[in-house]
Amino acid sequence: MSSGKTTLFYSLLIAVASVAVGMVLASRLDLSPASAAQTIAAPPMNSAPLSGPVDASTFRNIAKAMSPAVVNIRSTSKQRAEEMTEFFGGRGDDLLERFFGGQGQQQRPRQPREQETQAAGTGFVISTDGFILTNNHVVEGASKIEVSFFGEEGDVYHEAKLVGRDPLTDSALIQLIEPASGLTEVKFGDSSKMEPGDWVVAIGNPFGLAHTVSVGVISATARSFPIAEQRFADVLQTDAAINPGNSGGPLLNARGEVIGINTAIYTDSRQAGNIGIGFAVPINSVRELIPQLRTGKVSRGVINVSVSAVPRDALEEFGLTKRMGALVGTVGRGGPAAKAGIEPGDVIVEFNGKPVSSRDELVSTVVATKPGTTVPVKVLRDRKEKMLTLTVDELNLEEESSRASATRTAEPDESQSSQGFGVTLGLLTSDVARRLRAPSDVEGVLITEVEQGSRAFRQGIARGDILLQVNRAPVTSPQEASRALGQVPSGGTAFLLVMRGGQEQFFTVRKD
Repeated sequence: MSSGKTTLFYSLLIAVASVAVGMVLASRLDLSPASAAQTIAAPPMNSAPLSGPVDASTFRNIAKAMSPAVVNIRSTSKQRAEEMTEFFGGRGDDLLERFFGGQGQQQRPRQPREQETQAAGTGFVISTDGFILTNNHVVEGASKIEVSFFGEEGDVYHEAKLVGRDPLTDSALIQLIEPASGLTEVKFGDSSKMEPGDWVVAIGNPFGLAHTVSVGVISATARSFPIAEQRFADVLQTDAAINPGNSGGPLLNARGEVIGINTAIYTDSRQAGNIGIGFAVPINSVRELIPQLRTGKVSRGVINVSVSAVPRDALEEFGLTKRMGALVGTVGRGGPAAKAGIEPGDVIVEFNGKPVSSRDELVSTVVATKPGTTVPVKVLRDRKEKMLTLTVDELNLEEESSRASATRTAEPDESQSSQGFGVTLGLLTSDVARRLRAPSDVEGVLITEVEQGSRAFRQGIARGDILLQVNRAPVTSPQEASRALGQVPSGGTAFLLVMRGGQEQFFTVRKD
């Protein structure tokens, strides 16, 4: 993995945690270690309850049995030499020219140079015909992938090829190019059966130290982990020592079965190593994808909405007797949800005939639905149930992640304060609307300021948003919007429809 990619990943995770504390990928140090698809069924897994004593030989036996199935991965990628200087304050210029050549002379044009960088990671054999699971970020962009096995000399590597990858589970399937005999394959456990306090074993290649074994427990399950723009996955947390180079390696239960793929660690600003908080992708979500990975493509569903949990203090306003469903925030123009008639502010309570208990359940259900499938959807709108029908589209993660965020700066023309919500409202002019990338015919009110710490601020309302509706009624002037907000009783909830970057988004804000 290039230094640029590593830095971007670190930056994303640091922003999620805090200024002083960040997350670090558990594998791709830029260092060298010291040393025709066929559709198949998902491998079987053992869902039997974990039982029996753990004694002095338990982990020793797991290490002996499973180490031969774990491989060290060395990936080689090409990177422009100019890119390397960005992290040292350089300009991408020639080093000799900087000291001996530059002044008063015409600089010769520089040609981008490529140089090879190597990264270390881990993987594990899932079948005797040479298929190996690892993390996507271990092999993404690699021009050459090599693996070494337990017991081999440090300089013995076998070339492998990328078969398929899935960024949403950070998983990838590679295969040995030359057949090998006598391979040891892992067995799969059931990650849904793991609970805090359960023993686990990690085997990997930390800092290039091949086949290192560490032991710990599951610290937590269903930790929300950022994997892409506005997308999160539930991962397992463990205190088993995981360090850079462990990525892609197995996390095993007390029977020696794989229940996770080690992918990241939590660290502080003073060190990039283990401090007792590591994360693993649950194996159940990856195991089910293996048939698709072997075809070279993972196909996932999308309906082009953003959703959030229904606020606890607004259940009655939405017509709910208990907290359930997923609140629609935005609806992508021309997408499946828009074509079906779903609107911002709807609460999706059923999808394809099954109740939706939470936002996360809806997201996981949608991505697991085959693109092209037509499904019924039940929504709550103005406290009334409404049945709709939509056809699921195919997720294009790169396209989704590349959508630019809207510019949120604008100069107010006139202001109107809104008591109880912490927002200041201004007149929306055609020039401001154009700079905010809003349609030319949009009618609404400009939010010119949002008081830090206010209800609106905590819900995500931002300066530069365009307020379109208050409690589903259009507003076209600061005075009209202020009156509508003023009619909301203290402690009541306002339903706000705003536009940001040309996209409508729904918010619920409690009035102080």
